Amino acid sequence: MGARPASAAHGRPINSSVFWQRLLLPGLAALLLLGGCTGRLDNDSIVHTRNPVKPAELLQTDVDRMATLAMRNNLNSLYRLMNKLYQRNPREWRKNSLPDAAAAERAIQYAIEHNQDWPTLGGRRDVAALDYSLSPAFQGDRVAAFTYAIGSMLVTAHGGRTEFYLTDSFNAQFIHNAARNLEKAGWMLSQRRDATGRPLLLSNEFSEQGNNLSYAVEFGKMVARLDLLTHVLEERYRRMGANYAQSLFLLNFLPVQ
Repeated sequence: MGARPASAAHGRPINSSVFWQRLLLPGLAALLLLGGCTGRLDNDSIVHTRNPVKPAELLQTDVDRMATLAMRNNLNSLYRLMNKLYQRNPREWRKNSLPDAAAAERAIQYAIEHNQDWPTLGGRRDVAALDYSLSPAFQGDRVAAFTYAIGSMLVTAHGGRTEFYLTDSFNAQFIHNAARNLEKAGWMLSQRRDATGRPLLLSNEFSEQGNNLSYAVEFGKMVARLDLLTHVLEERYRRMGANYAQSLFLLNFLPVQ
């Protein structure tokens, strides 16, 4: 169901399914091994079973809690991706007026999680910002713009929130669309070139010395979490209908309070 990009850098048609198979299958074993690991920004306390239940969690259903954890982990994957991109593309953070890459990372995280615009994107967010961040017209910090675009897209797809409670609702189609957009974003990151044919941003690497698929692994994690949440939401709504049908069949009255 992934999007099929129109063309590669030299105009040759690209099948996105083949692209993702080539990129993700070699790293599948690593993904499974890393699935239980946490990065420097992960908050272990939200998943540690020995920690007491926080009062706010009493206002969350199981699906709300799952969506909150998935959002937190997806943002953590995105921040790890940002860190990796800055390591391979140090020229980008130097385009800012910030002292180092760490300061740039903190500023981007704050903008994403506090629903603020990123200055060099001219008010663009989510998909509009994503396309612009990897276009020849953009002259600012591409790592910052690319990361912010993905982060704002994730937040927008979840109704503008990063934590979810009983009063919140989800649109499974928007979350599904976000997963497909991430697949395309990963393809764009690997394929977009400047006028001289150089990648706009260095990321995955295939060389005689070895392959670096860590960028694809983080994209794969995010896509998998979004797809799982989509299926859980679809099943929840389907079961609501099934439960209603069962109550009619069994002639049970429905509760009114």
